[in-house]
Amino acid sequence: MGQKEIIEVSHLKKHFGDLKVLNDVDFRIHSGEVVTIIGSSGSGKSTLLRCLNLLETPDEGEIFYHGKSILKGEIDVNEHRSKVGMVFQSFNLFHNKTVLENCMLAQIKVLKRSKEEAREKALHFLKKVGMDQFAHASSMQLSGGQKQRVAIARALCMDPEVLLFDEPTSALDPEMVQGVLDVMQQLAKEGLTMIVVTHEMQFAYDISTRIVFMDKGVIAEQGTPQEVFHNPKQQRTKEFLQRYQQQK
Repeated sequence: MGQKEIIEVSHLKKHFGDLKVLNDVDFRIHSGEVVTIIGSSGSGKSTLLRCLNLLETPDEGEIFYHGKSILKGEIDVNEHRSKVGMVFQSFNLFHNKTVLENCMLAQIKVLKRSKEEAREKALHFLKKVGMDQFAHASSMQLSGGQKQRVAIARALCMDPEVLLFDEPTSALDPEMVQGVLDVMQQLAKEGLTMIVVTHEMQFAYDISTRIVFMDKGVIAEQGTPQEVFHNPKQQRTKEFLQRYQQQK
């Protein structure tokens, strides 16, 4: 695993009104890592992810991408978002466009690719996620699982260095979940750097190089899947994982 540091988060704080959502978070991501962030709802997982590609602006602290501050405007926001891509819980596809157009649009607008190049790239990644036969379908016609696979293809079209996944399966019917997880597992095997917020504990265990457990806006514990799942040090981590085991 190439251990080049890509992202460094230092003393990050974020509050919404009186609610402290992130409370002094330090966090580093190296190339080739698959880091899964787990924790109860409201622990700050999604907010941390959204800060990493500037969908939320932190109140304090620093985020560096290859040593450059993304908060001080040393990097263009759109350029940064193409390098640190995001796959959302709710897909965020354009309903008035076809699957292919959804995958071409940002390539043309942000990366200034020609239509031909964007189309070729889009078809390549749609094939990779098993959605090439739907290229000319309206995104409205797709099931949730299909939409999410298109959303992943769209993110991959931007040649991201890091892909952020914000609970990518939580809006899906149970039978749709596996198809999306399979695509993500394949990307992890190919060495894509990924940060994943998920409630799928077995998936987190199988796919991750590192698990981060967040609690009340701080990183309470982190380690390998084996360390965190089999030998958690913090009482809160133990309680959280026990709840999950009971739900099975």
